[in-house]
Amino acid sequence: MGFGKKWLQWMDSCIFPSHMSIFVNGSATKDFKVQRGLRQGDPISPFLFVLAMEGLTALTRKSVEVGDFKPFKYGVEDHVDILQFADDTVVIGEHTCDNLWNMKVLLRGFELVSGLEINFHKNNIFGVHIGEWLLNPATSYLSCKKGNFPFKLLGI
Repeated sequence: MGFGKKWLQWMDSCIFPSHMSIFVNGSATKDFKVQRGLRQGDPISPFLFVLAMEGLTALTRKSVEVGDFKPFKYGVEDHVDILQFADDTVVIGEHTCDNLWNMKVLLRGFELVSGLEINFHKNNIFGVHIGEWLLNPATSYLSCKKGNFPFKLLGI
């Protein structure tokens, strides 16, 4: 993503050098060095997630800009293509086979660029005004579940 050496050193010092112990039968074990990752509840975690998701947002916007991915249009010139909040991402687009293909290319490209892996089995595809002719093949193609509409996001 083009971060400088100094910035990467700061991130490295925040993330990697840590030691911890665990409780086994009520007694703490010897400290051991944690080799990678963040501790649960680490305050830097949401910040790093936002940085990573900026990459997905940029890829999505570029895909829309060059005409590969067709966003959901409302009104005359308004559209929505991606919504993100906390650790949830919703990609919204026209319901065509080409768009489905382009969305998978976009998500796989994000995986390759970021090193993150999208767990398609945890995801749902929602077919609002989509016939079974596209919804069933789409769930199979993306290896995800068919969601129910209306759906709840963040309890709403």
